[in-house]
Amino acid sequence: MEPRAALLGGRSVLRISGRDARSFLQGLVTNDVEALKQGEGRFAALLTPQGKILFDFFVTPDGDALLIDCNASQAADLAKRLGFYRLRADVRIANESASLAVAAFRETPPPAQALAFTDPRHEGMGWRVIGAPDELDRLGVVAGLDDAYAAHRIALGVPEGGADFAYGDTFPHEANMDLVHGVDFKKGCYIGQEVVSRVEHRGTARKRIVRVGFSGPAPGVGMEISAGDLPVGQMGSSAGQEGLALVRLDRFAEAMGPITAGAVALTYLGGGR
Repeated sequence: MEPRAALLGGRSVLRISGRDARSFLQGLVTNDVEALKQGEGRFAALLTPQGKILFDFFVTPDGDALLIDCNASQAADLAKRLGFYRLRADVRIANESASLAVAAFRETPPPAQALAFTDPRHEGMGWRVIGAPDELDRLGVVAGLDDAYAAHRIALGVPEGGADFAYGDTFPHEANMDLVHGVDFKKGCYIGQEVVSRVEHRGTARKRIVRVGFSGPAPGVGMEISAGDLPVGQMGSSAGQEGLALVRLDRFAEAMGPITAGAVALTYLGGGR
């Protein structure tokens, strides 16, 4: 059964506070966070100067502060990286992963008093809630549903960093961030903006994450995808008989023979453009 309220064990929470918190983050990340209202959330990324994704995360207000819902394995590094850019800004960066957790709600919205926002990546992803573990328990959040949550995400074609693309080696368009509302092309400058804007205006994204189907055991994450002897991409996460794959769109579309990951034949289910 798909989770209605699933504890997302692989997430951590950072708090950005201080007088300059919003303007500080606004000048760094791919999305517009300065105009965020309580109960809203944005999906965004912090890039290298060359425009590749270092970290991706959600941002939502908590009073005058901003909370960052990020990959737990990256929380310490993200806090450290943000600290590099702080300089003289009135900003405090705190890792609150010991006191706050993240949950995903499906179908039924969370109670009004919860610190919650609609997952902006896809309307089928429901709501994300940040709260103390005991508070999430009272809201009926259940642990151990990560696989069911991942299956739902994969079925909707929503990529996840570290599973479907490599941090530090992937451009936002390749990770479909422009398609899942992770980039604001009208906001002011941020790190890596020139590269991202150039790809958008020229329409030159050669790689995209697409949905694929297969029979039998799932190909492993990172397994090379080939059309005959021609490499066309790499496999990402899978659930059931579906998965996500980062592929070269031209090679994938022009493949004359079967497309395989190892010995597993793949079929195209949608995505990319």
